Amino acid sequence: MKALSAIAAGHICLDIYPDLSHLTPTQFQENFIPGHLMTIGPLFFSTGGAVSNTGLALHTLGVETQLMGKIGNDFVGQVIKDILQNFDPSLVVGMVEDAKSDSSYTIVITPPDIDRYLLHCPGANDTFSANDINYSLLETVSLFHFGYPPLMKEMYAGGGRELARIFRLAKQAGVTTSLDTAFVGPESIAGQSDWRVILTAALPFVDIFMPSIEEILFMLRRDQYKDLQSQATDEDIIPLLTPELLSSLGSELLNMGAPIVALKLGNRGLYVRTGSLETLSGMGRGAPADLDHWADQELWSPCFEVKVAGTAGSGDATIAGFLSALLREASPLEAINAAVAVGACNVEKVDTLSGIQTWEATMARIDNGWPKKKLNIEADGWSYDTNHQVWSRF
Repeated sequence: MKALSAIAAGHICLDIYPDLSHLTPTQFQENFIPGHLMTIGPLFFSTGGAVSNTGLALHTLGVETQLMGKIGNDFVGQVIKDILQNFDPSLVVGMVEDAKSDSSYTIVITPPDIDRYLLHCPGANDTFSANDINYSLLETVSLFHFGYPPLMKEMYAGGGRELARIFRLAKQAGVTTSLDTAFVGPESIAGQSDWRVILTAALPFVDIFMPSIEEILFMLRRDQYKDLQSQATDEDIIPLLTPELLSSLGSELLNMGAPIVALKLGNRGLYVRTGSLETLSGMGRGAPADLDHWADQELWSPCFEVKVAGTAGSGDATIAGFLSALLREASPLEAINAAVAVGACNVEKVDTLSGIQTWEATMARIDNGWPKKKLNIEADGWSYDTNHQVWSRF
């Protein structure tokens, strides 16, 4: 088996959580208004962003992981370092400390059964560039994951030249590469950037592309995204997703250069589309040995049944589950199940990390008959695998 080793690079911040667990959704909505004093619980601190969320999840799942984020030489940066080192001192070998930058932080407002609110300061993430990657370390690991370029100014500036440069150099190091995105509002500079141009430059060097459905529709099909929002209740487009829409997006992203595409679908699970055997053959040293089983796949897995305490970091956890499975030579069906399982464990806790279990414990939950939510797909060519509880179209 290949080495279970990875680097998680990109965006990192300090997440600050006020405890709202004692409130019902109605109580929160009635009291979260200007000028009103709401009594809440104590603060909880954790690291956030893709570097922390995906990187520490990989670490918990048994993958030897190093983190490559950028922080300032300030109090927030010291708190970030302390939290990471409490997990394992070796995690921070690749971290960059910049005395000229402030560290990034996010205030996470996450009431029960309501999607989170995020108040974010980008800080040092906006100055992260291709020069902040230690490429010699990439030559020693199986997987390089980069997350949240829309929240990092240098990554989308100039048509994404720095993002494309990072992935081009990573591919030259022979590592398997993975990319995640983040959602930004249309009023922001990142939201006004041409993401088709940015992704066209980067995706030929990306092996596994794992955005959310909202993010990729916003980036590539803005008019369709707005149309779905207009049809949706509370602008939640997730219930309106169809196999035809996902297949269309999957095909488009494969054609843009990514051999494996995984679209996070919130409470409707995960969609995975893979390219031809020829396309998969260039995926680097972290790729599964048996690529025949990975070629030309189209899968849609529902979520596992859990009681949701919070949704912060659920997408990053899902990514960690998928990447951990891929490194362990799992089949596509096993990998998509691992992804939604780790994501399900994550949402059982309010923060991004404490719900993540070991790989063995997570697999035991699946093997013990962990049920999934119902998902009915009414489209030609799709069939349901009752053993894995996954829909597929071959």
